[in-house]
Amino acid sequence: MIRFSAFSDEAGATLDEQIAALVRNNIPYTELRSVNGKNVSQLTFKEARDIRRALQDNGVRVWAVGSPLGKVSVNVDFPAYLELVKYVSELACELGTDKVRVFSFFEAYGERGRVMDQLGAMVACAAEAGVTLYHENEKDVYGDTAERVLDIRTQVKGMKFVYDPANFLQVGEDAGKTLSLLHDKTDYFHVKDVVSATGEIVPAGCGDGEIPRLVQMIRGDKVLSVEPHLKVFAGYSELDAHPMKNKFVYRSNGEAFDAAVSAIKDICAACAQEIV
Repeated sequence: MIRFSAFSDEAGATLDEQIAALVRNNIPYTELRSVNGKNVSQLTFKEARDIRRALQDNGVRVWAVGSPLGKVSVNVDFPAYLELVKYVSELACELGTDKVRVFSFFEAYGERGRVMDQLGAMVACAAEAGVTLYHENEKDVYGDTAERVLDIRTQVKGMKFVYDPANFLQVGEDAGKTLSLLHDKTDYFHVKDVVSATGEIVPAGCGDGEIPRLVQMIRGDKVLSVEPHLKVFAGYSELDAHPMKNKFVYRSNGEAFDAAVSAIKDICAACAQEIV
């Protein structure tokens, strides 16, 4: 059984645009990353409560906070950084979720011990607020390959995991291998696909991420969080230093968002997966 979430800021910068995109695509959850040009980690508690109320008024809930936590050098002033972890965790509670997406530090390949220690401290800090951290594989962070994700899973107790097929492909990983190693250890999935040979981001099923197989392998209740990346959107440059390559052209961010949702829903239908 599949439930859908989405990075609704890719449909539009304003909360109204994001809500409209979620409602017209019948998506009940958002992975909240930015609103009105403001990164989620910069929201005030009042803004978080107002956003939660507006979403709920339209039948939408926050699935997870799509935070940038851990997308910094492993050499960051870590005691000060834990204060941000605490703040984002408390924001998550105001937004009505107990899930925060995180990463495992840049400049960290030779710093395994420090990575594990710092992630463990972040998990403990979030847990004090009743929040769980979900690690996403991402280019250039420690946990960008399947083996290092498994390493984190073994070493950092209490951490949960998000699988992003495109991000694995972008660091040279094989989709068949990563799915075999990680599918049954993944708590929810991001839906983003890429053509390995060109680096072009495409709708689900049009690239090399083996997303139909990913969907076929799902048993029980699982969330797929659509992260289109089919058109540059407000704030993209703050999230990724790499230029976005796209194979297809869309007239607007809303159109690109709708195309991404349609593609993964078609795959779910073809795989006879129930969508709720």
